Amino acid sequence: MDLLQREGKYPVPPQAPATLGVEFSGTIVALGPSTPDGKHKWQKGDAVFGLAYGGAYAEYIAVSSSMILHKPAELSWAVCAGTPEVWFTALQALYLVGEFDARTHKAILWHAGASAVSIAGIQLSLAASTPAPKVYATARQDSKCAFVKRELGATGAVNATANGGRWAEAVRDLNDGNGMDLVVDFVGASYFAENLEVCARDGRVVTLGSMGGSKLPAGAEVDLAAFVGKRVRYQGSTLRSRDAEYQGRLRDLFEEKALPGLKAGTFETHVERVLDWSRIVEAHQLMESNETKGKIICTIDGEDEE
Repeated sequence: MDLLQREGKYPVPPQAPATLGVEFSGTIVALGPSTPDGKHKWQKGDAVFGLAYGGAYAEYIAVSSSMILHKPAELSWAVCAGTPEVWFTALQALYLVGEFDARTHKAILWHAGASAVSIAGIQLSLAASTPAPKVYATARQDSKCAFVKRELGATGAVNATANGGRWAEAVRDLNDGNGMDLVVDFVGASYFAENLEVCARDGRVVTLGSMGGSKLPAGAEVDLAAFVGKRVRYQGSTLRSRDAEYQGRLRDLFEEKALPGLKAGTFETHVERVLDWSRIVEAHQLMESNETKGKIICTIDGEDEE
């Protein structure tokens, strides 16, 4: 998102400033005239973390009280700064859009398996019910496939660049020939046909991005009969365009479904690098390299953690 916005390719909501960044951690230095927030009470000096429509690449940020949480002592400032957007997005895909149901969703596929959102989503999926659903991933490097299996406990992972980009059959083979009940996709057009192929009957595809393009290439072989024959539901969603009330619902869902695990250490926000904000160009270059797993955090007047 930050890379696309920097290049002028990401439409920001009208309330967002031009400054990049949507997640942060810090200390409350001032309160507005009214901070209605149900069960949460805020005071100056509170250590918090949260989500914003923009403006987080800064020393100070103004944000709705419905989009912040108290910082747990168990989590570092850097981890908290890299947590809200990815876990809120994963929760939205799994529960609010994907409408996860343990009775019917026995197999879940997360694309871009080593990305921060999928790292959160894989952990949430494995903990979503007992017994846990089978959780699969795709990635574009063998090392990343190994990472999601070894470090996250995914049932299986497939290199999406193998076999000419035809990964659906390999994923189904891992699941004894059966399709996926829920697919979470960030790639878009280039995965569209394979998403239809990999789905089980009554499968759902939640599309959260279009890193692989937004338009199907001319001559693309897409069999739309799968929509009818498999009764597939294909739905797109964004988080940044949602109003504060919706994001507040996600914050509360995060407190219920994810925060206890993060505090206990059973869940993890995977941080790849922590850099001083004077090295923001380097941070973007690192993100563009597609070699990272998880979050890149920039701190203000802090020390780098190489």
